[in-house]
Amino acid sequence: MKADYPLVSVIIPAYNAEIFLSRTLKSVLSQTYKNIEVLVVDDGSLDRTAEIVETFAQKDSRVILLKQQNAGVAAARNLAIEKSRGEYIAPIDADDIWYPEKIEKQVQCMLQADQSVGLVYAWSAFIDEEDVIIGEYTSFYYLNIPSIEGYVYPAMMYTNLIGNASVPLIRRACFDKIGFYNSNLKQQNAQGCEDWDIYLRIAEYYQFRVVPEFLIGYRQVRGSMSKSYKSMAKSYDLVMADSKKRHPEIPTCIYNWSASSFYVYVLTISREYGDYWSTLVWLYKAIKLDNSPLLQTWVYRCFFICLMQIVVKHLTSLILPKHHSSLHQEKFNYPKNIAVTQVTTLADIQKEMHKPQEIPRKPHAKIRWRRWLYIVQLCRELSYIEKTKVSLTVC
Repeated sequence: MKADYPLVSVIIPAYNAEIFLSRTLKSVLSQTYKNIEVLVVDDGSLDRTAEIVETFAQKDSRVILLKQQNAGVAAARNLAIEKSRGEYIAPIDADDIWYPEKIEKQVQCMLQADQSVGLVYAWSAFIDEEDVIIGEYTSFYYLNIPSIEGYVYPAMMYTNLIGNASVPLIRRACFDKIGFYNSNLKQQNAQGCEDWDIYLRIAEYYQFRVVPEFLIGYRQVRGSMSKSYKSMAKSYDLVMADSKKRHPEIPTCIYNWSASSFYVYVLTISREYGDYWSTLVWLYKAIKLDNSPLLQTWVYRCFFICLMQIVVKHLTSLILPKHHSSLHQEKFNYPKNIAVTQVTTLADIQKEMHKPQEIPRKPHAKIRWRRWLYIVQLCRELSYIEKTKVSLTVC
């Protein structure tokens, strides 16, 4: 790596992050790309977060501790960006990890691109509390959905193909153009989709590129903010309403497909938490916007299990003391899309990507595949229109 490579500012919002923060910082400081500064914002933590960061800062001058009263993840990221000096910004959450070549490969990709590219992303491996890789990884999904490049706005509307907040490398000029993370969402009790929101806003003006490798460890922890499903759902609704207002040219069906899929995600979490009434409400909302889930058997199984749990819980509350009713809550399991498998190493899951792609055969999967092809075509058509506008402006 050449010494004159650009500075990358790593920004880490941290609130009560003492459990995993050390592992996050070690993964950042052990990157093969060395020209980094690491700005950690202690967002009013009540635990040892600041003490841990100070310990790292004493050993490595690249680590900088910033403090603020609790103001939320968006405000913390914004403070770090304001204080940063790097040409590129690389956010990471305080419980996730990066694999060693993450920044180096993203910077290489960015340097090979022109100024129209504002964001480079990569793939995430799901990890548990012990950093063990969990989940299922199919070549058909990864080589088609989170591999799209160029003008991706309709695709970003349909799904958050970046995946999480610890993935992107963002050109600083993007923030000068579109502003910072939306800190108003916290004030509306709607945290959770700040990263999706800024990806959409970047996609309005910049192209995306991808490094097709698993470079991020995305931690699955019960009780983390990503499991605050009611706040996250409200955050999603506000972000998409704003996007729909700014982009009426995007077909309504894409908004409906997106919302339906997101509500299915929310209902899986609410069911894990034993909130069966909310699960049924989310199921109704999902099907109202898109009835294709009715082709899947889990919908009917979920419906009857929730009804049974509600009835049993009601009867139990009449017979037994209150604390005994919790005995009927379902045991927590990982969502099916991240089910534990025998795949445990990065090499294993990367090798999965070289296997032949299996074309979807089930009716619902076929529908989703046709929709994705439609969205990809729409991205190409709108990209051509945007380029034409630029050419006419130049002329």
